[in-house]
Amino acid sequence: MDVISHPALAHLHPPGHHVHPETPARLARLQAAYEGFVHGRAADRSEVELVHDAAYVDAVDALLDETWLDADTFAGATTWGAASLAAGCTIEAVERQGFALVRPPGHHALRSAAMGFCIFNNVAIAARHAQVRLGLERVAIVDFDVHHGNGTEAIFRGDPSVLTVSLHQWPFWPGSGGPGTSGEDVLNVPLPAGSGDVDYLRAFETVVEPAVREFEPDLVLVSAGFDAHVDDPLAEMEVTADGFRELARRSVSLAPRKAAVLEGGYNLETLPGLVGAALEGFTS
Repeated sequence: MDVISHPALAHLHPPGHHVHPETPARLARLQAAYEGFVHGRAADRSEVELVHDAAYVDAVDALLDETWLDADTFAGATTWGAASLAAGCTIEAVERQGFALVRPPGHHALRSAAMGFCIFNNVAIAARHAQVRLGLERVAIVDFDVHHGNGTEAIFRGDPSVLTVSLHQWPFWPGSGGPGTSGEDVLNVPLPAGSGDVDYLRAFETVVEPAVREFEPDLVLVSAGFDAHVDDPLAEMEVTADGFRELARRSVSLAPRKAAVLEGGYNLETLPGLVGAALEGFTS
């Protein structure tokens, strides 16, 4: 499975003088660990606007000074460069059936607003690209980041051609995705703090797999967040490398085509190994 990234992602979109978990060091560590990665490209405006409003894209493109787009999401003059590369590398992951190692993450980004470290919704852009440009009719997005993929859900809710699935800690930020929030094209699997490999895999086997198989997707796109790891500083879950390996393996078994994109994961020491475990699962 190809790994797709871009060297600039290891220095663009820095948090300035602020201490912030979403840092260029995340990609510097990963690119050092996976030196043979394929160099991806930036998405163009027409690709970003497959899911984002033009006025919002204009606002990101026009940023010149350091600012905060919400209480958690910093931005500046190089944010457009990083966010368009993140989206473009994810598109290339769909085309190559690869794994995009990118930042900023994307699954909280809304149609017309940034949220929760996310600028553009990389996985949503790539899903719509798969439909519009590659002719793949039905896409399932499986998100095992520790936070609910609220932005991806909001973009596609009501669209019967895309099934969004999110396994996440609940109750937890951003406060959505709790019990009773699933629908015909949305499957939310809220899990309590302290859940580990057994809990995730049981939920995947009993809830996620039947729903995705019934949907019969042409493509499964994985929002691969690693902040549910036992040593991640931002959450309270207990998933191990073995758990991520198995989640990845089971996810890509659900459709004839597969691709993945990095979401969260903020322990710089463990992140390369967790990505490696997921890669093993994706290719097994």
